[in-house]
Amino acid sequence: MATSTLTGLLNHVAAIFPSRRAISVSGKFDLTHARLNQLVEYAAAQLLAAGVKPGDVVALTFPNTVEFVVMFLAVIRVRATAAPLNAAYTFDEFEFYLSDSESKLLLTSKEGNEPAQAAAAKLNIPHLSATLPTADSDIILSPTQSNFDTDTLAKLTNDPSDAALFLHTSGTTSRPKGVPLTQQNLYSSVQNIKSVYKITESDSTVIVLPLFHVHGLLAGLLSSLGAGAAVALPAAGRFSASTFWSDMNKYKATWYTAVPTIHQIILDRHLSSPEPVYPKLRFIRSCSASLAPAIMSRLEEAFGAPVLEAYAMTEATHLMASNPLPEDGPHKPGSVGKPVGQEMAVLDENGVVQGANSNGEVCIRGPNVTKGYKNNPEANKSAFQFGWFHTGDLGFFDSDGYLHLVGRIKELINRGGEKISPIEVDAVLLSHPDIAQAVAFGVPDDKYGEEINCAVIPREGSNLDEAEVARFCKKNLAAFKVPKKVFITDSLPKTATGKIQRRIVSEHFLAQISTAKVPKFGA
Repeated sequence: MATSTLTGLLNHVAAIFPSRRAISVSGKFDLTHARLNQLVEYAAAQLLAAGVKPGDVVALTFPNTVEFVVMFLAVIRVRATAAPLNAAYTFDEFEFYLSDSESKLLLTSKEGNEPAQAAAAKLNIPHLSATLPTADSDIILSPTQSNFDTDTLAKLTNDPSDAALFLHTSGTTSRPKGVPLTQQNLYSSVQNIKSVYKITESDSTVIVLPLFHVHGLLAGLLSSLGAGAAVALPAAGRFSASTFWSDMNKYKATWYTAVPTIHQIILDRHLSSPEPVYPKLRFIRSCSASLAPAIMSRLEEAFGAPVLEAYAMTEATHLMASNPLPEDGPHKPGSVGKPVGQEMAVLDENGVVQGANSNGEVCIRGPNVTKGYKNNPEANKSAFQFGWFHTGDLGFFDSDGYLHLVGRIKELINRGGEKISPIEVDAVLLSHPDIAQAVAFGVPDDKYGEEINCAVIPREGSNLDEAEVARFCKKNLAAFKVPKKVFITDSLPKTATGKIQRRIVSEHFLAQISTAKVPKFGA
């Protein structure tokens, strides 16, 4: 089996570390790397018997369970493409994603997923459920598959060019775009993540993020498995602040990766009900949204570990840049670190590479980068120019080669010609001791074209009001960056991975400006 495939790497790991723990289901059972490999091979043979062919797209919708991990790896083992979907989607969303991905089969947990199954039935897509009752049992597919033999599977060799993973971009500014990622993309990204964080068979983590998203899937799960390391899945199948540290202690975790909102939840819990003991962590990783320097320093102080901010996106099979471990250099608050395993440049609109401290669009190329969006020539034309993939992010390299992001190009606020980074305003707001969550956004303005507003969630028990937020901003920001209007709220819309949706916040509060009371999102 080709070594520059993820499947080949995992086979190799199972041979070197057969008896080391690979996956734990909290409170239930553990699987070794060798046992995981056996389960994947058995499930793969059943998929072949069910008629799955190389190149087919197989949709999976599960909580964060061991069945998802086994079936995901089995799908890519048979040279098919895995398309993980958020179990919380509505019927209409499932219909769109199943149709857009051209899925040939839907896999779910034994409990099933009614909206997903209804959408699959409408599209004439067959459905199978998977369950693994104990560590020693075989994975059971229902309806059960007969006439499968492992000989057919043994003859199937994975290739680096196999499309292994199909994800959609979050679609915050437009219709979601389909992103096919190959075995080589997955393999390259896993090697990049392993190298920068020095993940080895001695490491252990608890999965915090949903595995239908590239952050949890690549950085949490696959990079650990690809290093012979171990992961634990929460008993509930999703993150729970109340069980997080007991799982981290039980499984002797050495690190974890999360988005800023989850770091804040973990911090808030630490402040209100601290654990008697915390594990000794090598590092804490933050990615998928900007981490305010104030939150970084609070995390480091609370848990005694360096917090390494990273930069990633689906089209790069997750990781693009990261702050280094302490032994490899400083980690800089407010920076997403240095490029990892790929070329990166900051270009102007004519494709000219910019020098240190000059803003431009962040562009990348390398073996981890997708070859292009599915059935979307228009998106490919704008994303691939001058021989680079264009991220849509504005940023600059400092004189030490660390990347600093200014914001999404489409989200920059243009106030009378002054370009304001909402990330910078977010960071100032979050440095206020009574602000738990915050987001700055642009709104149309007759005089300046655009004006800056913000929405904040106060910390529990505080008496924060608009006047105090405005006073704090005036003290810590240039006058033109101070939000003209402050909204105090108790909820903010987030993606499934916990990233605040700036555009939706903007639309929501714009619609509420004429009313005195700000309702909850979704109300």
